[in-house]
Amino acid sequence: MSKLKRTTLYPLYTEWGAKTVNFGGWELPVQFTSIKEEHRAVRERAGLFDVSHMGEAEVKGRGAFEFLQSVITNDMTKLESGKALYTLLCNEKGGTVDDLLIYQLAENDYLLVLNAANTEKDINWFKQHAGESEIINDVSSSFAQLAVQGPKAEQIVQRLTNEDLAQIGFFRFHNNVDLNGINALVSRTGYTGEDGFEIYCSAEKAPSLWKAILNAGEPHGLIPCGLGARDTLRFEARLPLYSQEIDETISPLEAGLGFAVKLQKNSDFIGKEALKKEKESGVKRKLAGIEMVEKGIPRTGYEVLNKNGMTIGYVTSGTQSPTLDKNVGLVLIETPYAELDTELYIKIRNKTVKAVVVPVPFYKKA
Repeated sequence: MSKLKRTTLYPLYTEWGAKTVNFGGWELPVQFTSIKEEHRAVRERAGLFDVSHMGEAEVKGRGAFEFLQSVITNDMTKLESGKALYTLLCNEKGGTVDDLLIYQLAENDYLLVLNAANTEKDINWFKQHAGESEIINDVSSSFAQLAVQGPKAEQIVQRLTNEDLAQIGFFRFHNNVDLNGINALVSRTGYTGEDGFEIYCSAEKAPSLWKAILNAGEPHGLIPCGLGARDTLRFEARLPLYSQEIDETISPLEAGLGFAVKLQKNSDFIGKEALKKEKESGVKRKLAGIEMVEKGIPRTGYEVLNKNGMTIGYVTSGTQSPTLDKNVGLVLIETPYAELDTELYIKIRNKTVKAVVVPVPFYKKA
C-alpha cells in the first residue's frame, strides 16, 4: 500500500483533534469536532478549510488562450486579468473529464485549479492535446490553498490585510495580496453556498497563515473544518463532486451544468459535437433533487426505482441535511421522472423507501 500524501498543514491537525481519512490518496481531516457543528459554523459564522490537496497547473505562453479555448466547454473570451472561470473538460463522447477553475493572471498566463484525484490525469490530458507553443506545468507542490467560508469570512480575513477585500467580486481575485506578511492570491468563488475566500500561498507559508486566520477568526466564532462538512455544505448548495455528480460517463448537460457549456462560441472544443447532439435531441438523464417521504437516508450508489419497481437511475449524493434536518439526495435519473413532485423509490438495503422530487439547490443563502 502506497504512503498517503500530506499537506504542509498536517502537523497542525492534531492540535485541533482532527480525525483524518484517506481521500484520493491524501491523509486529510474529515472533521475536527463534528460534521454538524462545523457545518453550522460555516452557515452561521465562518469555517477554515485546508484544501491544499487540490491540484494547480500553469498554462502560459504564446497560444495559451487558443489552446484552452479548444479544450474547455466554457468561453475564454469571458476572462480578463483578475477574473476566474468555472469550466469543464469533456471527452469526445461528451463525458466529463473534470471540472476546474481558470484564473487569468495576465494575457496568455493562466492558473488552473484541478480536482486532487484528477491532477495527474488532467495534466497528461492537456499535454496530449497541446501544440508545441503551449507551456503546461504542474505547480501543485508549490501551492497551498486555504478556504475561509461563511457570512463572517470577509470581516475575518480583512483583519490580516490592508487590501480592500470588498473590492473582490464573485469569481474575481486579487493577486499579490499581503496577508499577515504572506504573499497570496485571494479569490471569491466558494464551494459551500456561502460567501468566502480561497487563499493560495506558498506551501511552506501555509502553517503560519493557518494560525493567523484562526487567531483573527476566534472572536467571530471561526473554527477549523474538515472534508465532511465541506461535502454536506457543497451538497446542500447543489455543487457537484467529481466521481459522483460528474464523471466520464456523465455529461455536463445531464448534470445540470449547461451554464458552463458554450456551444455557440466560435471555436470548436473536444466533445462539442456530442454535446450539441445531446442538447438537440434532449438529455435522456437528469440530475434531480429528492426528499425522503419515508424513513431512510439516500446514500451514494443506491438504486432509484419508479412506482412499478423499475430501476430508473441512482443516487449520486445524499445525507441528512444539517441545515434542513431532512433526508435529501441528488439522483441521476431518466428525464421523464425528474419533474417536481414525482414520487420515486430508493432501494435501501432490502427495502424500497418512498421519496419525492423537490427543487434544488436545497439551500440558498438569503
